[in-house]
Amino acid sequence: MTRAGVIGLGDMGSGLAKNLIANGFQVTGLDLDAGRMAAFEAMGGHPAGSAAEVGAASDAVFVMVMNGDQAKSVILGPEGLISHMPKGGTILLTATIKPREAQEIGAAMEGSGIHLIDSPVSGGFPGAQNGTLTMMASAPAQVLDDNLAVMQAVSANIHRVGETAGAGQVVKACLQSLIGSIFGATFEAAALAAKAGVPGQVLYDVFSTSSAGSGVTNSALSNIIDRQFEGTGSGIGTMHKDLTITLDMAEDLGVPLFMAGTAMQIFHQGKTKYPEGDNWVCTRIMEDIIGAELHR
Repeated sequence: MTRAGVIGLGDMGSGLAKNLIANGFQVTGLDLDAGRMAAFEAMGGHPAGSAAEVGAASDAVFVMVMNGDQAKSVILGPEGLISHMPKGGTILLTATIKPREAQEIGAAMEGSGIHLIDSPVSGGFPGAQNGTLTMMASAPAQVLDDNLAVMQAVSANIHRVGETAGAGQVVKACLQSLIGSIFGATFEAAALAAKAGVPGQVLYDVFSTSSAGSGVTNSALSNIIDRQFEGTGSGIGTMHKDLTITLDMAEDLGVPLFMAGTAMQIFHQGKTKYPEGDNWVCTRIMEDIIGAELHR
């Protein structure tokens, strides 16, 4: 397999394309944004005019769109992938969508001759750009084996979490419950330190070398104390959407999520006031309330 496709060339999809090209794949891509398409072509990609064109030119296609409706459109629509990919090809659903939406896509693809790997990812912008994403992959073992090379081109950790569509999205929803809660707690700790007069660097040094230190905590706090609230590749809309999926699944299952529910309210207020900001911008709302800011 030497032909791959990417639909959705934003912060995440552009990283997929970059690393596929670096690993020797011929990559065809599609995005609605002309600037992203130009950047993709500049890195050596082949721009396409439709999902159908991506499908016809690819043996495996990564779908990295924003929501379930978009995923259904590019996969199942009149000009969708399943009608134009070669039989035996594979769609890798790396977007984060509702588990039931992934299940619906899987059911609609039955008998199409095209395989589906439900594999949302984690690692954010750095992971996508550096080819070190974590994949939560669900598909029959043979399908995963056959697509291992294309997955390894973009991922450092490939976890086989199931065999059916939706299983990957379920694991991602659980993960986002934890990540969202850690973010929320970090924002609150930063605000508390700011009001108490603790320098940001002191807080970072302690947190990052303590048992509370983690990639999630460290990156959030680093961006807060450097006042980097936009352009870090972690738009607040994505986490807001992911937590919505998590809480929707929890409601269906009757599971109370106190921490994730509180985190959702924090992200909701952040997205309302700073819709173009990144996750860390939630801290600014708390700082506005207390009248203090945390700087490095």
